[in-house]
Order: sequence, then structure tokens, then C-alpha cells
Amino acid sequence: MQPTQRPKQRRLHFGADLRLRSKPQFDAVYAGGRRIDDRFFALRVKPNGLDHPRVGLTVAVKTAGNAVARNRLRRLVRESFRLNQFELPAVDVVVAAKFPAREAPASSLRASLATLWKRVASSCASS
Repeated sequence: MQPTQRPKQRRLHFGADLRLRSKPQFDAVYAGGRRIDDRFFALRVKPNGLDHPRVGLTVAVKTAGNAVARNRLRRLVRESFRLNQFELPAVDVVVAAKFPAREAPASSLRASLATLWKRVASSCASS
């Protein structure tokens, strides 16, 4: 009897290959990327020529406050990206938090990010 073969599953990981890690990478997105934003987040998006999306985060002290608040926002963005990475085209995305995100409930931030990922997918699909 042959073992049943399961379809190959995509792993929802968030490894180093999915992150923007250096200043030149961030600068390239800021210089040539298009802006997509809402009340809580501002995204800069630029096609990257790879076969997967990458994300970088900027959460300023002035915007989010202390380290606990900044790390909370970073965790929410990373988790949202991790869950939506296979719906995104091959782009580099820099996510910057805005001041209202500081006090917003997690559910509002997740909904905001879900909407933004859909906008990225639809506006950059042809790129």
C-alpha cells in the first residue's frame, strides 16, 4: 500500500529572506516606491525583481512612544505580513506607523493592514 501524498503546503515563515535589512534596501524603496496609506499606516511599495515580497518596518519613538508600544506595532505588522505573504506580488514594502496607531486596538490595526495588503496586491499585480 502506498502512503497517500499530501499536496505541498506553503510554510508561513518570516525568515531573513522576507525582510529588508539594510539602509540601502530601505533607501531604494523610499526613492522609487509608490505610497499607499490609511489612517494607521503608510506603506512605500516598489517591485523587487525577486520571487517573493519583503517587508521593512519603521516605527518611530515620536510616533509610537515607548519600546513596549513600538514592539507591539512591529509584532502586529510582522504577523499580518507573515499570514498574507502569498497574496502579495514580488515587492519590497516599507511599513511606517502613524500616530493614531499608538492607541488603536489590535483588531483595528489588523483590519487596516489586511486592507492595505489587498491594495498592494491589486495595485502592484501587473508590476
